[in-house]
Order: sequence, then C-alpha cells, then structure tokens
Amino acid sequence: MSGKRNIYLKMKSLEQAREILLNTFTSQSKVETIATVDSAGRVLAGPAFASVSSPNFHSAAMDGVAVKAGITFNATEAEPKKLKIGTDGYYINTGRVMPENCDAVIMIENVNDAGDGCIEIEAPVFPWQHVRKMGEDIVATELLFARNHKITPYCIGALLTGGVFRVDVKIKPKVLIIPTGGELKSWNQAEENGLEPGDVIESNAWVLGGLVQELGGEFNRIETIVDDQKKIEDAVQKAVDGVYDIVCILGGSSAGSEDFSRAVLESLGQVHVHGVTIMPGKPTVIGSVADKPVFGIPGYPVSAIIAFEQFVAPVIARMLKQPEKTRQRMEVLPARKIPSKLGTEEFLRVKLGKAGENVIAAQLPRGAGCITSITEADGIIRIPRDSEGIAGDEKAVVELLKPAASIDNTIVVVGSHDNTLDILADQLRTVPQGYELSSSHVGSMGGLMALKRGTCHIAGSHLLDAEDGSYNISYIKRYLPDIPVVLVNLVMRDQGLILPRGNPKSIQAIEDLARDDVRIINRQGGSGTRILLDYKLKQAGINPDSIAGYQDEEFTHMSVAAAVLGNRADAGLGIFAAAKALDLDFIPIVTEEYDLVIPKKHFDSKKIKTLIYIIKSDGFKGRVNDLGGYNTISTGKIVWE
Repeated sequence: MSGKRNIYLKMKSLEQAREILLNTFTSQSKVETIATVDSAGRVLAGPAFASVSSPNFHSAAMDGVAVKAGITFNATEAEPKKLKIGTDGYYINTGRVMPENCDAVIMIENVNDAGDGCIEIEAPVFPWQHVRKMGEDIVATELLFARNHKITPYCIGALLTGGVFRVDVKIKPKVLIIPTGGELKSWNQAEENGLEPGDVIESNAWVLGGLVQELGGEFNRIETIVDDQKKIEDAVQKAVDGVYDIVCILGGSSAGSEDFSRAVLESLGQVHVHGVTIMPGKPTVIGSVADKPVFGIPGYPVSAIIAFEQFVAPVIARMLKQPEKTRQRMEVLPARKIPSKLGTEEFLRVKLGKAGENVIAAQLPRGAGCITSITEADGIIRIPRDSEGIAGDEKAVVELLKPAASIDNTIVVVGSHDNTLDILADQLRTVPQGYELSSSHVGSMGGLMALKRGTCHIAGSHLLDAEDGSYNISYIKRYLPDIPVVLVNLVMRDQGLILPRGNPKSIQAIEDLARDDVRIINRQGGSGTRILLDYKLKQAGINPDSIAGYQDEEFTHMSVAAAVLGNRADAGLGIFAAAKALDLDFIPIVTEEYDLVIPKKHFDSKKIKTLIYIIKSDGFKGRVNDLGGYNTISTGKIVWE
C-alpha cells in the first residue's frame, strides 16, 4: 500500500512536545500482590508497615557474660568484683536471648576466671550495655516504606525482617513495539541467511525493549510489518484493546510516501505532535488511541533512542509514579569549535577525558544512523535551538552517560586516524587501572592545534616535510615552539591508492586520478593523507581542481575505503589496513611514519607510561602486524624530543 507524502503539520519544540505529552496522559497504575522476595526493582503501590519488631527480643550484642548491671557498679581495678556463674551472671553468645532479669553484657575479654565457677571483673557495666534491645531496629507497626518507593535489594531485607512477606506493587507498564519496514531483517534471519544489499538488521526494538526494562516496564516485540497502513492499524488497535499500556511504532514516522505512523494515528485516534525541533529525533510522532499513548519512533538508531528517552521514558516514569531519570552534569571544554543549526536543539554525543584542569569533549559523528556514536559516547551536550554552536574556547555542560570517575582514566588522542588506535584502545582496557582511550579524528594538523590549546593528551600525526622527507618534526617546531613534546613512533605504515576489487578502471598510479573517467574520495584538509596527496599531485604536475571528487572529504581511512566499496568513488588515498579490512585492491605509494606527539607535562604520568608500555609490548605489535601494511620495527621508540 502506498501513501501520499506527509507534511509536518504539528512541529513543536522539545518543551512544547513534552508539555503536551505529560498533560495528555495521566493514567493510573494497576496493582498486584507479589512475594517480597521477588520484589526487587518494583514500586510499592501502598505503604509497607512492619508487623513484627526487630529484634523481637532482647539479645546479646557481644560474646560475654549476661548480668544485671546494678550488681557490677562497685567493681574497680583496685577492688575487683567476683560473680558466680549461674547465679550472678550467665555465659552468652552474640545474638542469643538475654536471660530474664539481665540487662547488660560484660565482654568476654573483660572477664577473668576466678575458679570455683566464679569470674572476676575490674569495671562496671551500665544498663543495656552490649545489648540489642527489642525493637532497636524496627518496631512493629512502624512505616518501613511509603507508597511509590522503589524496592531495592536492601529494602527486601528490611521488609522481611519487619515481617512483611508480601507487598502490593504497581504492575509493570506493558509496552508493545511494532517494527515496520520491508528492508528490515531479524537477527536470526540474518544469522541464518545473511544479508542482501538493501537489507537492514532490525535492532531498534531490542534496544528500546531493554530501555523499557531498565525503567521498570516490560515489553513485547511483534514481527516486522512491511510498510502497509492497514496491517499497522490492525496491530495498534489490537494492542490498545488488549493488555498494552503504550505502543511504539518503529520507523515510518517521517515525511516519506511510505511513512504511515501519522496516518495510522489519524485513522484510529488523535495526533498530538508530528515533528519535534530536535536532532536527532525530529520525525517523532506523539498520538493517542483509546486514551493510550502511541508513539511513532524514527527509524534511525540514535533518533529512536533520543525520542524514547525524551518522550516514552517520562510516560513510563509517570505510570510508576517515579521521578524521571536524571544524569550527572559537568562543565567541559570542546576539543574544537562545534557549529550547530539554529532552530533545532541538538543532542551531540561526545567522548570525554581530562587534560590538565579541563575536561575535554571530543565530538563523535552526528549522523542519526550511527549507533556507535552513542555506544562510544561518555556524555551528551545539548545545544539549545537558539544557538549556532559552541566556540572552541567556550565551556559547555555535558550530561554524563558513564561514571565521572572514568573520565580521569581516559587518555584523549586528537589528530590523524589510524586503525591501530582501535587495537591500542582495546589493549589499554586489559590493565587493572581501567584506562580508556578516546580518539577524535580531525587530521594531523587538527591534532597539533588541539595540543596547542591544551585540549588533548596526545596528537596522532604523519605530516610529511616535502623539503627533506622527514615526518612531523618541522611542523612541531613551527606550530608548537613553546610546548616541549616527546615524539614517539606508533607504526610505519603503507599509504597508497585504495581501489575496488579487481581494479575495474585499471588505475596504476597517482597520474591516473586526473583521468576523466575516474572519481576520487579525499581526506579532509589538514590531514596528513591530504598533505601527502597534494605533494604527490604537485610532483606529477597535476592541478587538484582537475580531479573529480577532490572536494569530497572523509575523516578516516575506513570511511575512504567504505566510499570505494560503496561505489561512491573509484579511488582514494589511504592505508593498506583499511583496504584489506574491506577486501579492496591497493597500490602502494609510500611507507610513512605515524607518530604520537606527547607534551612532556603528560609524558611522565601513570596513564601515558602505561600506554607506552602497551605500545612496546609484543601483544600489541603482533595484533598490528596481523592487520597488514604495518611495520613495527620502531614502534614505541622516541623519535625526537
């Protein structure tokens, strides 16, 4: 079934959309009674009162002798007091019931054996000393937890101790997730049959389902519905007529001709919001059917997560009478200027690490389809819709996705991309200190400028000096004259032309890039690879303006390789490891030096010492050599300081 193209008729700001959402849905929670031992994570529907005291008897708090405190009052070191066991006192172990008429315990280490069944003490005890009195912890009938309290494992201990063996709790909100789209394949289909061009593994339902469970709800996912408005309508109607409290339609919320979420809601109920001025997450649809909330969730993974957290999560929290989840915040300094679009609130994913006194935020890819931009993120910077971005020297506030303590253990690398950085990051996680590596790929020159601003610990660089053939040193002298640094070799690597498998256009050398039938993919300005290409073009007497695709840029070697694999380009300059990873052809051009530029003020820190130790290890070198196109003969050596 084909639909007409949608128009965003009810576009709202985030604040407006949330206000509409929370004013529209005020549902009451249902209640069930469950065993206390099964109640961790559940929310009390009513108050929980103790039915017994704890302890429900006077008990010894120490091993020793139970006595009536009054008979010990005249005991001194000079005139010890003798007591008869069985008459004046009674041996007792911790936790045991106090004998009748006893109100104190003399610690066993303060008791001397006097023979003939007697003991001797040199100091008195006062009433109730070393005794746990009845009701000391819990008194019968006292309130243990008020309604709407979320039960923790600790709470279970208190409830059972207070004689509460069953509790009334709110029934978990039930969420039905409906994936839509003919391109989607389930994970088990992909596992069994593989993927064809155009196939997409359906993952969003499992991601959102996990988020539902974290919030205290439960979810069900039905099999993917091919884009068909009637079938989607039937699934939604069945859900709201049944046990489900919330329905999420995944995909089909945008403005395409086969995006049916809005049409489904218009047909069955009411659309409250279609489109929110946020990025990612703009196509979100909020509606109701039979007074139950139904959401049209965008299909891109990060959009789906942001939409869920901003709109579905608050409804679940309200159903359970719980506060919305909040994240710890802190001030950070961007690694570089971050532009943003006016009129849209942006949720920018960032990696974090502490360099000097500042916590540095390195921007991750902004694409809503990049799930790794949120799995790798340490935090989110929300750029207001009335802002054009964040200046490089302007502080910003980040919402933390990970514990703040992990930031101090993060090494921030900014500069040129290399595949071995991924191996280094993985190897670094094997050390007991729990160090992490955050790498931001802005090119070699971008890395040196980040060092100059003090926004990273290390810059990755492979800048060729065309005059003498050396790498990096002349650039360091020119751009970092006042910053003492240590230059450590990471790898020697093969750079060359990455080509489609079989080299269908028979490209053999740099000169072939100027042919009319060849289109390239380039690296960004300031990257070492771009400088190398420009140097080689100059040597060959080729004007860059004559090369198709010269202005088309990517930020990593893997992105260049992916562009060639996806037929966006016939060639691109990059490293052999990237070509090998995607089974592409490669023509070597040069073996170059890829170094780490490390300020001396960081070089002797425990983090960097650990990093250098790993770089020099046989384990790291072995994994690097397995990638292909690398030489580790100088790996870990100081090149210059």
